[in-house]
Amino acid sequence: MAKDKIQKTNAARLLDSKKIAYELIPYEVDENDLSAVHVAAQLGEPIDRVFKTLVLHGDRSGYFVCVIPGEKEVDLKLAAKVTGNKSCNLIAMKELLPLTGYIRGGCSPIGMKKPFPTYIHSTCMDFDYIYVSAGVRGLQFKISPADLCKAAGAKTGELIVES
Repeated sequence: MAKDKIQKTNAARLLDSKKIAYELIPYEVDENDLSAVHVAAQLGEPIDRVFKTLVLHGDRSGYFVCVIPGEKEVDLKLAAKVTGNKSCNLIAMKELLPLTGYIRGGCSPIGMKKPFPTYIHSTCMDFDYIYVSAGVRGLQFKISPADLCKAAGAKTGELIVES
């Protein structure tokens, strides 16, 4: 039996156009659990390699993107500092699709409707590859952190609440 072909997302086509290497890795979606912890379990990977994409709004910079380890929380004070804001907040869920073109659980740091300043938590550089959403629920990019930074025009920084 032929293996089902994975449909390329717009984010994947964008990486292709930039000649950036990646793998598309499918996983089983649970509509009741869209967490990165679930994604990591489905992929059989440690949670610290699965990163989630969050969109925030700063008082000075406007919208920006933070990509952080999946089971961590963004530290709003650190995120504001890294982005040159005095304060920032996560956007409301209802703003996500109109702003980015992505839905919750399928938001990729690559290929949003318009480019936003993007920051990836510095621990990404501890790994030869990490996972981020490929732009739809049920599909992840396996990509080197350096290539992700290049593709997203991202900077690394300290962004998470330390436990």
